[in-house]
Amino acid sequence: MSEASQLTVESAIANLQGSDLGLRMYAAWWLGRFRVKTEPAITALIAALDDEDDRTPAGGYPLRRNAARALGKLADLRAVPPLLQSLGCTDFYVREAAAQALGKLGDLSAIDTLLKLLRDEISGTLPAPEPPQLSQPFDALIEALGALGGVEAIPAIAPFLDHPALRIQYAAARALYQLTSDPQKAQEYGDRLVQALANEDLQLRRAALADLGAIGYLPAAPAIAETLAENSLKLIALRGLLEKELAASKDAVPLSDDAKQVMVLMDSLL
Repeated sequence: MSEASQLTVESAIANLQGSDLGLRMYAAWWLGRFRVKTEPAITALIAALDDEDDRTPAGGYPLRRNAARALGKLADLRAVPPLLQSLGCTDFYVREAAAQALGKLGDLSAIDTLLKLLRDEISGTLPAPEPPQLSQPFDALIEALGALGGVEAIPAIAPFLDHPALRIQYAAARALYQLTSDPQKAQEYGDRLVQALANEDLQLRRAALADLGAIGYLPAAPAIAETLAENSLKLIALRGLLEKELAASKDAVPLSDDAKQVMVLMDSLL
């Protein structure tokens, strides 16, 4: 049995601080996967955000990426300042992972820096190494701003509804749904994501499912259940709708008709 398969919290932290790059990568993933929130784990993951040893031929920092992803799962706000610094990393995918992590951590102090990067106002960054070589991870930045409630970002996000990449258009619709106070506009953004469920590209249908689940758009429930995608993903999206409805109704008893409809649809997919 390999050393990696016998990890404990202590050995994972030791591996993360060791010299074997493969074990370090796995340890960073493992600490996030198993939600290890001890102070030594957080400290080691934060230190890994400055790693210089694990480099790809294109200049990327794979260990930093894994560390950022892990920190996003651990709900420790000590990670916010170093993750904000990571938004200035040359590696496109480190910036993407840092933006996603900051969106999950929920600290509103991240909004300003996320917005600056969305506007491409932070110098020293490099574009994605493969086509279409985006200058920034726009979808991750937009989704983080939506999750954080950054209403001041609305003017910067709105133009992305017309971005050439459909996935970025979906991210913009998702965030604007979360940020707008106009019910009619919210419906337009939600319906736009429902229409995306009919896209011929499976990856884009999967993305739209995730977006609809994240915003809890109830009118999407029947379309979600009928989408040509894996039932597991449809169930996750429907669960997002149900959780949002239950939160809005304060877990009312009896359940609302909308909540019951979503549960029926979920049962049909099991």
